[in-house]
Amino acid sequence: MRFSISADSLDGVAGKVVTSLRERGHEVMTHGALNEAERDDWAWAAEAAARDVAEGRADQAVVCCWTGTGASIAANKVPGARAALCADAYTASGARTWNDANVLALSLRLTSEVVLTEILDAWLTTSPSTDAADQANIAHVSEIN
Repeated sequence: MRFSISADSLDGVAGKVVTSLRERGHEVMTHGALNEAERDDWAWAAEAAARDVAEGRADQAVVCCWTGTGASIAANKVPGARAALCADAYTASGARTWNDANVLALSLRLTSEVVLTEILDAWLTTSPSTDAADQANIAHVSEIN
């Protein structure tokens, strides 16, 4: 799978996200502080990663900032991106199941390496629901202006 990863700093698990996904066999492209050629501010970095997903250059993205909130807000402004701020594996699994989230937002301050592994395990092994009601909700979100 192709992942686009962004972070506004190299604090916390920023580098570990990239390493972990590569170790799992995924292709990774980087933005923000993870890419010396780019602006590292959270709004620009998260937008770039979300656009990679929306425009088909990546299958999914992980966007990171100190709290994860700003990165998730910026990513969700990109049409076609469905970002979920996840602090644990249960939330990550639910975001994939019920929301068909394609952008994982993480807090660099709060996410430990152990929790990161649990979140990525849940994110990568959970598929979107095929239930009609769940699909209707996901379709409706795409229609909201």
